[in-house]
Amino acid sequence: MDKKEIRVILADDHPVVRTGIRTLLQQADDIVVVAETGNGSEVFKLVDQLAPDVLLLDMEMPGLSGVEVAMRLKEQGAPVRVLALSAYDDEEYIRNLLLHGAAGYLTKEEAIEIIIDAVRGVARGEQGWFSRRAIAQLSALTRHESNPAKELSNRERDVLRLVAAGKTNIEIGHALGISEKTVEKHIGAVFNKLQVSSRVEAAVLAVQQG
Repeated sequence: MDKKEIRVILADDHPVVRTGIRTLLQQADDIVVVAETGNGSEVFKLVDQLAPDVLLLDMEMPGLSGVEVAMRLKEQGAPVRVLALSAYDDEEYIRNLLLHGAAGYLTKEEAIEIIIDAVRGVARGEQGWFSRRAIAQLSALTRHESNPAKELSNRERDVLRLVAAGKTNIEIGHALGISEKTVEKHIGAVFNKLQVSSRVEAAVLAVQQG
């Protein structure tokens, strides 16, 4: 069976950056960049016309900032998944993007290594494709007086460790010898016990608690 083609819109106001990212993405036979723009205000029209799976969104653009674009897309109920790109691992940017529904946040210097995997993961509906530097910043934003991780079973701890390592549900299933559905069930239990709502929050808590 052929892989489903992942349609991507690339929004960044630096042509050289767009060219570099597009070149990287073209190495994947299941990803196609359907449009590019350097202006935040143009994103909505392109998303509406082209129905992309993933929007690679620069945070610092003329017209509208990446945070404003993400916020409006969420308000409109747009199905596109947002993968934020930034030159900075700034706490405020990361916090705002989390609040406004971004599926991931990559610093541009780290994106080179993981951008194809991140685009594929986000397109599959996975949440929490955050760079190591972003997770380090997020760990400073979330403080827990107790250690809810103590409530996890050994299997749930194994799953959480792999989530924190950035593994997909399929990869976790292979690593632990369990089905993807069982992985999803364990992740749901982990989220409930840790009182978190996303993979990145769970990963941050895992890093904090060692």
